Amino acid sequence: MASHKEIVSSFVEGAPPGELSDIKALTSSTPNLLNELGPAFQKYNEEQFATVKLPGGSQPVIISSHSSLEDGRYYDVESSSSFAYDHITQKASDVQSHVLEGEQTDLVKSTVKGLSAYVKEHFPNAAYGAYPIENDSKIAVVIVANKYSPNNFWNGRWRSLYIYDPSNNSIEGSIKVDVHYYEDGNVRLLTNKTVTATVSSGTGSGIAKEISVNEKKYQEELNKSFTSLSEGAFKGLRRQLPVTRQKIEWDKVASYRLGQDIGGGSSRR
Repeated sequence: MASHKEIVSSFVEGAPPGELSDIKALTSSTPNLLNELGPAFQKYNEEQFATVKLPGGSQPVIISSHSSLEDGRYYDVESSSSFAYDHITQKASDVQSHVLEGEQTDLVKSTVKGLSAYVKEHFPNAAYGAYPIENDSKIAVVIVANKYSPNNFWNGRWRSLYIYDPSNNSIEGSIKVDVHYYEDGNVRLLTNKTVTATVSSGTGSGIAKEISVNEKKYQEELNKSFTSLSEGAFKGLRRQLPVTRQKIEWDKVASYRLGQDIGGGSSRR
């Protein structure tokens, strides 16, 4: 039988967007358990591309395995800084200067610049980054956008990760969408779109443009799918007309007499 720690860890790793604090409530009866869940919180934050604003900063930066410096520190190319990150509290501290060096430095910085224009145009609240990986032989590009509306019982996240290989100008990656709706029920949408493309120019602006094209295409596919669900499958789950086969005039519903006006018969008084 799984231990309490294993059970809560699984909840942490599977937490919907914006709802990690709700999972922490599961540890209220055993306060010491929270500190033991560090690996689960780290896995969640790195896989979900958690964002955090640095002390004194205005723009969110990304937590990912690609931006990790080990020992609980991460770095951001655009701000040329590194920082300590507490995975449980999701707070950043101890910001220091971090100058990127290496063979792909110029390409990384030009990619970040290209991403900046694209993200600011298409996402209301997003963070982005590019990082040299695999001994500076490739570049990881990350985009994450969050939108939380707990007052309306829904939260959502868009995550995209691309690996660019300069040796053959190829891009491979995925786009993941996670939306949780929980008013009078519990519905969660999880998608995973694989992307492969070629950047003929091999430039940072070319990488950003290719990402833009693929993400716009996927957005259109999602919109079509939602329309199909609304007009097809969802309608099949309920009657389009009530049992009387007549539409209810909702603006007059307050004045209806249930038996006579809706049922068509005479109501007793």
